[in-house]
Amino acid sequence: MAAVFQATFPVRYYETDQMAVVHHSNYIRYFEIARDEMMVQVGFPIEKCESELGILVPIVSVECHFHHPARMGDVLTATASFDKVPLAKMVVQQAVYNQDGVLCASGSVVLGFIHKDTFRPTRCPEVVCQIFEKYLNE
Repeated sequence: MAAVFQATFPVRYYETDQMAVVHHSNYIRYFEIARDEMMVQVGFPIEKCESELGILVPIVSVECHFHHPARMGDVLTATASFDKVPLAKMVVQQAVYNQDGVLCASGSVVLGFIHKDTFRPTRCPEVVCQIFEKYLNE
C-alpha cells in the first residue's frame, strides 16, 4: 500500500503566462513542494538528512505528463507517494490537482543518495529506510 502526502497552495501570478495558464516548468517545482512536505511529515526533512547524516538526495530523473492546465486563481494540491522502501534510489509518484479535483499533471521523480563530502553514491540511510517502512505498514 502506498503512503500519500500532500501540500496545498495557490497559483502565483509569476507562475503563469500571458494566458493566465501555469507554465509547464512550474509543475516540477510543485512536485518538489509535495516531496519536501512528505519529508517533513515523516519527521525527517531533507535538511536533517544533509546536516545529521551527511547524505544529499539529488534528483536523478523526472517524468511529467500534462493533463489539464492550471490557471491563475486555482488552488492546487500536489501529492507525493511511495510504495517501496528506498534502497539505492527512491521513486516518488507525483500528481497535481486543482481545487475541483481535476488532475493537472502526473509523473514520477527518482531520487538518489550521495555522500555530502565525496559526492559518491550510497544506499539510503537505515534510519530513513525505517521511517519509510513504518509508513508503508500503517
